[in-house]
Amino acid sequence: MLQISGKDNVLFKKVKKLKQKKYREIEQLFLAEGVKFLDFSTTPNYIFIDEEFDLSLIEQELEKFQCEKYILSSGLFSQLSSQENSQGVILVYSYEKYSLDNLENNIVVLDKVSDPGNLGTIIRTVDAAGFKDIILTTGSVDCYNEKVIRSTMGSIFNARLRYMNEDEMVMFLKDKDYRLISTALDKNSVPYTEIKLKKKNAIIFGNEGNGISKSILAVSDEKVIIPIYGSAESLNVGVACGIILYKIREII
Repeated sequence: MLQISGKDNVLFKKVKKLKQKKYREIEQLFLAEGVKFLDFSTTPNYIFIDEEFDLSLIEQELEKFQCEKYILSSGLFSQLSSQENSQGVILVYSYEKYSLDNLENNIVVLDKVSDPGNLGTIIRTVDAAGFKDIILTTGSVDCYNEKVIRSTMGSIFNARLRYMNEDEMVMFLKDKDYRLISTALDKNSVPYTEIKLKKKNAIIFGNEGNGISKSILAVSDEKVIIPIYGSAESLNVGVACGIILYKIREII
């Protein structure tokens, strides 16, 4: 296992830049932090380990990956870490690119969801409920943001994410005969328990503050609502996603 101790190391400088979205997109690489990521079968490009970490704890996990592995000085490792109390392991993965040719019949659409924690939770929920495909409209948070990755708890490897322009997305789904079902606080919305599904359905969730755009609502085939029985103004988008997806799982 190689050791990096100087901040001018070419690889270290390259990986440190991945903390910024523009460099992630250039390199098509992202960071995932934590021992948990060693449990997954997806092979990383690099593994970086804090020099103070007890390697004996993860020897077997490390052996299964045929990739470059490095020991970093604690000072350098802290520059890559995004966690206050890091576990001492950071992995670097390649982006996954998915075409639109193999979408499942039931998909999730996120319209400008902006909070990294919410997106991570939704990806994890989509995975838990047995779905695969997520389309995000332009303006949504970067799915390879470090907080998103951490919040997915590894489900990032089980979800197929694609970004599309809003108009392009609507045209594509309509052309492929998807039923557009929007979650909305609207007078014409029906309770989610009365949701009507076709063979192919796109379940749409909106921005945390503004909801789904008016242009998407205007072409939606159905609008659904989760009743609020208490005094809360609304539900967190991640929670709403879980409630509705599990209802759909009961039906299909």
